[in-house]
Amino acid sequence: MFPTWRSNSFLRKFFDSARMQPARQRRNAHWKTSAPTALPGSETFAAQSTLPKLPVPALEATLARLKESLKPIAWNETEYHAVVSKIDEFGAETGPLLQERLLRRQAETDHWLERWWDDGAYLGYRDSLVVNVSYYYGFDDHPSHLRQTPAARAAALARGAMLFRKKLKQGKVTPEGTKEGPFCMDTYRWMFDCCRIPGSDGLDWSKSFAVEGDTGDSGHIVVMRKNRVWKINAAVNGRILSTDEFERQIFQIEHIYKNSTHLYPGVGILTASNRDVWAKDYSELANSEHNSNILETIHSSAFIICLEEGAPLSPEQKSCVLWHGHFYNGQAIGLQNRWVDKPCQFMVYDNMYAGFMGEHSIMDGTPTVRLCDEVLDALASPSFDHGSGLSHSLPIPLDWEVSPTTAQAIVTANAAALDLINSQVLSYHLTSYGKDEIKRFGVSPDSWAQMIIQLAYRRMMGNEYRKGGTYEAATTRKFYKGRTEAIRVVTSESDAWVESMDDPHTNNVNRKELFDLATKKHISLAKLCGTGQGIDRHLLGLKKLLAESEEAPALFSDPVFARSSYWILSTSAIFSKHFNEYGWGEVVPDGFGVAYMTGHNDRLQYTVTSRKEMPNSKFIAEIASAARDLYKLHINVDASKSKL
Repeated sequence: MFPTWRSNSFLRKFFDSARMQPARQRRNAHWKTSAPTALPGSETFAAQSTLPKLPVPALEATLARLKESLKPIAWNETEYHAVVSKIDEFGAETGPLLQERLLRRQAETDHWLERWWDDGAYLGYRDSLVVNVSYYYGFDDHPSHLRQTPAARAAALARGAMLFRKKLKQGKVTPEGTKEGPFCMDTYRWMFDCCRIPGSDGLDWSKSFAVEGDTGDSGHIVVMRKNRVWKINAAVNGRILSTDEFERQIFQIEHIYKNSTHLYPGVGILTASNRDVWAKDYSELANSEHNSNILETIHSSAFIICLEEGAPLSPEQKSCVLWHGHFYNGQAIGLQNRWVDKPCQFMVYDNMYAGFMGEHSIMDGTPTVRLCDEVLDALASPSFDHGSGLSHSLPIPLDWEVSPTTAQAIVTANAAALDLINSQVLSYHLTSYGKDEIKRFGVSPDSWAQMIIQLAYRRMMGNEYRKGGTYEAATTRKFYKGRTEAIRVVTSESDAWVESMDDPHTNNVNRKELFDLATKKHISLAKLCGTGQGIDRHLLGLKKLLAESEEAPALFSDPVFARSSYWILSTSAIFSKHFNEYGWGEVVPDGFGVAYMTGHNDRLQYTVTSRKEMPNSKFIAEIASAARDLYKLHINVDASKSKL
């Protein structure tokens, strides 16, 4: 799962309004019901009816945790005492009334947070999805026993993903969960056959074209190459195409381009625009019935495969082209050849490098990690069912009718995309050790990785006041329709350990004791968030239930309170043994996105994104240094113990 990727100023504006403007007729209030439920007797969704609702924490508990979380955020004691006074005032006056309203909402709805979160964190966000919302995974090499061409790799991914889709539609995808119980699988309904739609009223939505009772033996995919859209019917006579059949059609697309100099209009770049701009351009594009049919073909496709130009080699190059596409000669070539509203897009490059780009609005990262992981696992096996068949179907080209207005919109969108791409920078680091060594020290790999980030950031910033907090995403999928909660990583305990690491008057034994206290605190916060007892979602709910006629509590405008959810460091971890690259963009202008992996036995993986004016290279260097120092600390303490 990934962090909340919205800039804090946007969230504050959105959440401060007690009511949304009524949606125009183009967004149905019940749009989420368009994704059908599972087949009767489905294993995938069997636990849904037994999952508990997302709880509303006790007000007193949340306010106590809030006070504790603000102590390391406040710049001085005066600031801290002032915000504590406002918390107490809120707890005695407005808070109980808002809590009562929230408890009533929780009793009357399936999920008290769902609509607020969908719209406030994602569908009401109006800046480009690229960098700000979308995320990416970079895959390992194509299995050596398979044909080594870009068309062959794309075909294998197409068949593997279609088989996963079939398994999901038949309800045979095993539910996720922990030893404590199953996880909610609701967002899997939004993986295939759907697309985000730009709303002209400031709110987007997603539309599902999935058919009730479909068993996954039908449907189509879209393939894009050099901006041209192609439809491939992915099944024939109730049978998913074989890998060879997919490859023949994809090779046909490649052959056409090798023998043509025609340049097709980069309509896909429009999806990378500001959402209000895209809504206007979408309306113009859809004025043509012919274009409307193409739009529906894209929206209803199972997924998209983008055959991309270029041959990225380094982890940084690979990350950048997946994240925002490549560009040259004043053209955002990569984004012209994508449709970033689509929840699932596979990219395959000329050198066979491949990866994935996901749209985040109503599906977090863990479902798509599983999709990619299972597809890549299956393809790596010599026993994978590549299918057989002699279908001679041809890919169907879908060429846009481009009006002068749309042609100008493409030029404008391309310029905006280049500005966005050129504003960003990315760095990448692998440590020399991984989870095996960390576990040998008896430490949680996630807590270890987070403490590295804290130490590195403090060293980079020196004695500057902290400008905001650190967000780590925790899953709340043990609850019905649960998504995420924010772990507030910055604690008094983590600050004490960080300070000790560069204090010449502190010895290693004391540093290790402080580290243990910091990681223990981090684990306890993560557990609380996973059980729906976090701070931020609860406060959001209380805030949303303040009527327009009611005066906002002083707490909501307090600088320390606001600073605590200004996510200077937006962090999250996923894992797949097949992913060598993974990341997303920063969520505030002066912040960093920190994607990391702790699942490899022999390395930790960090990707840091930011705007170019930020000290990105310095931060990744400090992460490397902090990782070494933390390892040395544990080695030295262990050595001291062995001497005793």
